[in-house]
Amino acid sequence: MRVIHRILGSRQDTEMAHRLHHLAHHGAVDVLVVSSTDVARRRIRATTQSGEEIALALPRDEPLFDGAVLVLEADRALVARVGTERWLRLVPASQVAALELGYHAGNLHWRVRFADGAILVALDGPADAYLVRLGALVTDRQVTHTILDEAAPC
Repeated sequence: MRVIHRILGSRQDTEMAHRLHHLAHHGAVDVLVVSSTDVARRRIRATTQSGEEIALALPRDEPLFDGAVLVLEADRALVARVGTERWLRLVPASQVAALELGYHAGNLHWRVRFADGAILVALDGPADAYLVRLGALVTDRQVTHTILDEAAPC
C-alpha cells in the first residue's frame, strides 16, 4: 500500500497541468474520489479508480482539495477529486435568534462557515435532521433556511 504524506500541488498549476495533460494522453492519470464529508480528514485509507489501495497521512496544515496532485511521476499521476458539499444556510431574524443559533451550532459540533449574516452548516445527512435539532428557532420562523449544493458556499 502506498502512503502519501503530502500534496504536491494543484492540477491547475501551469507546470502540473502540462505534465498531467501529457500523462492523461497515455491513460496514466489515476483519480482518488473523496467524499465531501471525508475531505477534512487527515488520514484516509481508500482505493483509487484504478484499484490501487492508498493511505493518506497529510499534515494538519495541508488540507485536501479538489484537484490536489498526490502523485506525479514520469509514468503516472494521482489526482484527488472531491465531491460537492451540501450546505444548510441559516439566517437568524434577530440578534437573540443569532445568539441561540450560534449556541446550538457550537454545542452540536456542526462544521460551519459564516457569510453575509448567515451560518452555513455542512450537511452530513438530511437537512431535516439538522432543522429538527433547532426546534422552535425554525418552527417559529426565528431562523429561515435554504439548502446550497456547492463546492464552495458564499
